[in-house]
Amino acid sequence: MTTVTADPAPSSTTPPGRSARTSRLRRSWDKHWYAWAMVLPVVIVLAVLIFYPLFRGIWLSFTDLTEANQVAEICTKSITGSEVCRDNPNKWEFVGLDNYVRVLTGQVGDFWQWTGVTLIWTFVCVAFHFGLGLGLATMLNRPMWGRSMYRVLLVLPWAVPAFVSAFAWKFIFNERFGLANALLSAIGIDSVSWFADRWTALLTAIVTNIWLGVPFMMVALLGGMQTIPSELYEAAEIDGASPWQRFVNITLPGLRPVSMTVVLLGTIWTFNMFPIIFLVTEGQPAGQSEILVTGAYRAAFEGIRNYSLASTYGVLILSILLVFSVFYRRALRKQGEVW
Repeated sequence: MTTVTADPAPSSTTPPGRSARTSRLRRSWDKHWYAWAMVLPVVIVLAVLIFYPLFRGIWLSFTDLTEANQVAEICTKSITGSEVCRDNPNKWEFVGLDNYVRVLTGQVGDFWQWTGVTLIWTFVCVAFHFGLGLGLATMLNRPMWGRSMYRVLLVLPWAVPAFVSAFAWKFIFNERFGLANALLSAIGIDSVSWFADRWTALLTAIVTNIWLGVPFMMVALLGGMQTIPSELYEAAEIDGASPWQRFVNITLPGLRPVSMTVVLLGTIWTFNMFPIIFLVTEGQPAGQSEILVTGAYRAAFEGIRNYSLASTYGVLILSILLVFSVFYRRALRKQGEVW
């Protein structure tokens, strides 16, 4: 009787899971190579314009790079006209978390004051953006005479460049020649030095940003309202629901996916809204109306340019927005929203 024994399978150093993943990637490449080829230019552009500056900024936040120490050598011309170079004793170097400690402890800049102003600025602006945008969208969603004309007029502030609107509103709040003080004088109220006080200066920027931001909210919410089936309103009206009940029980739940998205976008945009603060208040008085992004700009481009400090502010701003986005997403999931 002959016994046949099978040869043992050859041992492989590659784990089964890795080989399976490799084969799936290979099949995906063979099947969708043209899609990867189409996506490649976008990936390259994103890498050059977004990812490289992002990682470069994170790296600079761990250094002490400034305009004064950015060169490794100092070159001067001798009497004979030749150029003599020597090492810069103050050249920039890696400092670890030094910048973050100095910023967060208040040794450099006014991080906590700017953060407080930024949070107030963002909350008030987004609340008014959403509230006024929702009200205008509700009005324009109903049949009315001249509705198309009103829609065009209400979108105009969004079409005007932000810096043009900023200069226009700055002139409106001018202490001597502005329309705001002229109206106050007409009703017997003394003129206000709008940019001499922290809160009135911030108020001028908030009013400007509300005027600019409401059209976006209005258009987005109006589009969301038009996707809600009209049969729901008809059935609710037959059941005797009042207009307020229809608004609360049909319109608001139907707008939830749109409103959650536009509130997140509006928060991020307003948090980083540089031109309004920079052009309208200019940080007056004495930097008390600055927000984080304008503080980062001044660190990078005014006086002796402190690139490492500006990068530190940028990383902290990104971290704040990332934390907010994570908790915002968790809140949406708890409410059953898929996002």
